[in-house]
Amino acid sequence: MYRSKTALSLIQQLDRLGLASRNSLATRHMQTMSVTQASHIRHSWSIYSHYPAHGIQTRTFSTEKDTARVEEQTENEKKLTHEMEEMRKENAELTEKLKTYDDKYKRALAESENIRRRLTKQIDDAKLFGIQGFCKDLLEVADILGHATEAVPKDEISDKNPHLKNLFEGLSMTRQQLNSVFKRHGLETVNPMNEKFNPNLHEALFQQEVANVEPNTVVVVSKIGYKLHDRCIRPALVGVTKG
Repeated sequence: MYRSKTALSLIQQLDRLGLASRNSLATRHMQTMSVTQASHIRHSWSIYSHYPAHGIQTRTFSTEKDTARVEEQTENEKKLTHEMEEMRKENAELTEKLKTYDDKYKRALAESENIRRRLTKQIDDAKLFGIQGFCKDLLEVADILGHATEAVPKDEISDKNPHLKNLFEGLSMTRQQLNSVFKRHGLETVNPMNEKFNPNLHEALFQQEVANVEPNTVVVVSKIGYKLHDRCIRPALVGVTKG
């Protein structure tokens, strides 16, 4: 009787140990299945992310990192925009300065060209009219020689009066040589007899009535005039007809 109870107790303990072992194996199997399924799900999501189906592209990202990256790009864009605006303003200012300097350069160039032309003309005029004062002083000498030769009576010039003849010939030759020198240096006489009155070359002393002569015609030349290279240095003193 005692042996039967002992054997029954051993059989019950063995049953409890088998049940506990089976429960432990089942628990481990469930844990293993859970881990495997979770790994499979993560792997599948990763594959789906890299190879999206039906042409739909997806992207996994970390919110904090991408937000910082976007903010950094926005700041860079703002900086670039600001720099572009500054460059545009600087370009506009430089363009305006270039126009101003170009205008000043052209004005200075034109002014220097005008100065060069004026100086060239002054130099040429100095070469042409530098002897104007000297010529004016010699005009009185030419007038005296002219009066001297005209004052000699023509009938007294003969071989009977050789001294007067030689003096007249000497004065005439001197006057002729002086006029030749005047002409060589551009000094010409102005003898406007029977010409129209020209206020630029003539100076009217009086008017008189003359028949069959047009008005403002020179009929009397009291003193001949002179011009140096078309510049009047002494007007001719004349008398003209009335209008």
